[in-house]
Amino acid sequence: MDAEEQAAGLESPLLPAPQEHESQTTKGKQTKDEIIKEVKKQLSLAGPLVSSNFLLFGMQIGMSFALDTFCGQSYGAKQYHMLGIHLQRAMLVLLLVCIPLSIIWFNAGHILEFLGQDPEIAAAAGSYARFLIPCLFAYAVNQCHSKFLQSQNNVVPMIVSTGIATLLHLIVCGVLVYKTSLGYRGAAVANSISYWINALTLVIYVRVSPSCKHTWTGFSKDAFHGIVNFLKLSVPSAVMISLEIWSFEMMVLLSGFLPNPKLETSVLSISLNTCSMVFMIPMAFSGAASTRVSNQLGAGQPRLAVLSVRVALSIVILEGILIGTVLILGRKVWGYCYSKEIEVVNYVGEMLILVAISHFFDGLQSVLSGKIFYS
Repeated sequence: MDAEEQAAGLESPLLPAPQEHESQTTKGKQTKDEIIKEVKKQLSLAGPLVSSNFLLFGMQIGMSFALDTFCGQSYGAKQYHMLGIHLQRAMLVLLLVCIPLSIIWFNAGHILEFLGQDPEIAAAAGSYARFLIPCLFAYAVNQCHSKFLQSQNNVVPMIVSTGIATLLHLIVCGVLVYKTSLGYRGAAVANSISYWINALTLVIYVRVSPSCKHTWTGFSKDAFHGIVNFLKLSVPSAVMISLEIWSFEMMVLLSGFLPNPKLETSVLSISLNTCSMVFMIPMAFSGAASTRVSNQLGAGQPRLAVLSVRVALSIVILEGILIGTVLILGRKVWGYCYSKEIEVVNYVGEMLILVAISHFFDGLQSVLSGKIFYS
């Protein structure tokens, strides 16, 4: 590929004009066959993503959604070589962002104690955070490659990589926690190892798989161009997602100021872990919808992009009702998965009613925020 083609790819619009078959007579309308086809495509994407997200649940931090738009629309527009450039650009930006985050994590114990947390809890949390720092860089690499593959509707490698990492994680975590002097810090080391195994598996796959030969064409200096445009899209989305995550984590932090901080922190941690775990399902459908929307917009088919959002909304509404019902009906026994203390179990049962309600609206929010993000 010569320099002129690469320059054209960088400068060409992400949203080409609608194709001719998007006629005025069909504009804004979706046929029954199109709806069924869209449901099948989103289920085929979301199914593996649900599995992948559940496997990653025990090892997650969170970042990087601008790549969804750039890679998805480039793939829809058949600008395949641009996907590799977007991937490199995203990794460059996210790895740089990890540096200041690492400094914060390294001093997390002192920060928590300064904020008035119990010194013993703050010291333990700070020690754990330091051993978790390598996860930041591994997760940045993993997320970029996951979005790169997801935009091409190639999600099976994500299941394989997370499956391998999770199986090894169970072994490594058990050894480091129970067979070494690291104790609970061994879990953080195990997380870091598992994250890197997952990330490196995807890195190797992208570079050797024939399915990526058109989208990964090697390293390019073009990745250093367009960083400002990437930041314009990624920073607002990162702020939006971070505020949502921090709103949950802030509750755990504030629980440390309550009269019985150990009980309150334990219950809120269990409740939020449950909320995060079940949220993986609508998050997967949101990811599937995002992929479909960006692909359709890149292909110049805005009508089908709208259909993708409507299908995703219908699915998460049904899923929210189903999961919410399960959470409410099982609220009196769920706490036993984490603790044998009756007080904790009963308290968790009360919280799960709120978790069920929150889960339903989070599902709607995840899809609708994606629609705004891509529009």
